[in-house]
Amino acid sequence: MLDVLRHTVMITGFVFVMMLVIEYLNVLTRGVWQSRISRNLWGQYLLAAALGAVPGCLGAFAAVAMYSHGFLSIGAVVASMVATMGDEAFVLLALEPSRGIAVIAGLFALGIGVGALTDLATRKFEHIDKLCCQGFEVHEEFVGSYFPRGKILQQWRECTAARGILAVVLVALIIGIVWGQIGHHDLDHLGHSVHIEEIEHDHEEEQAADTEHSQGGWNWIRVTMLVTALVALVIVATVSDHFLEEHLWLHIAKEHLPRIFLWTLGALLIIYFLTDYLHLDIESMAREGRWIFLLVACLVGLIPQSGPHMVFVTLFASGTIPLGMLLANAIVQDGHGMLPLLAYSRRTFFVVKAIKFIIGMGVGALALSGLF
Repeated sequence: MLDVLRHTVMITGFVFVMMLVIEYLNVLTRGVWQSRISRNLWGQYLLAAALGAVPGCLGAFAAVAMYSHGFLSIGAVVASMVATMGDEAFVLLALEPSRGIAVIAGLFALGIGVGALTDLATRKFEHIDKLCCQGFEVHEEFVGSYFPRGKILQQWRECTAARGILAVVLVALIIGIVWGQIGHHDLDHLGHSVHIEEIEHDHEEEQAADTEHSQGGWNWIRVTMLVTALVALVIVATVSDHFLEEHLWLHIAKEHLPRIFLWTLGALLIIYFLTDYLHLDIESMAREGRWIFLLVACLVGLIPQSGPHMVFVTLFASGTIPLGMLLANAIVQDGHGMLPLLAYSRRTFFVVKAIKFIIGMGVGALALSGLF
């Protein structure tokens, strides 16, 4: 249960600081970069798929944060979620580096294509991705308020409750990252409970090193979270009272943060209770029939969590299941990446999942039929 709360805090915290930084940049540039990204759909697909292809969930979280304010289309979100394998990508690259790179590259290319087709198919259905928030507001009369020179110390002497609360939250998040309570455990190699050492004797030392690294070492994920949180803290410490109240407190902290936290916590609690009491013998299912197991791989992929999908990576690395089944699961699953989308648009969440399920079943069936 403590892990559920830690995961919730990590996801909510990272999405929050990403939105905070994005909103700051948008006001700083007067919305120019938002409009440029929004006009170039192929640029959106490339950016979103690249974010998704990055191992772990941070790229997917960033894509959802950008989508929630109109930076990305629904097709771009699909591209990102098809391309991502979440934390399973770490294990796949550790066990099968060459094939792992090929799988990730394939998902990246597939994500771009599926994303473009999604936007083409849903163009007439604008209600599909109706969001709780339709874009960042740029108040022209307060554009210069992002860095009020000569007033920063005075603002801290007369610190408002909003600035104090946001600063304390960000400091707590930074301390959690530095102490290792947030970051390495939540995102890095969540599948170490799977007995990878049973696959090949040669992987034992590598797994032990990765486990030691994930328990206390610094990696790019932890560094990224720390740098982003520090940037967010600098923004909170320096912006004007108006900018902080209107953009960071009322818009992000009060409107988005509770929704993200509650939906993420609820989804993770449901997953926790289901997976804690539901024990599936995946290997036995694989022996019973490939088409049934293909369906199981896609159904398991619907679970918005990293962990259950790790078994497909290990079974593939051991030669128990073919590439088609791994691809099917990898296309449908997205680690924790989709959880924040529940807070923005449940309709979009289920539409994206349905599209990925259909694509996963189709690609898996083609692969198992020997067509590629």
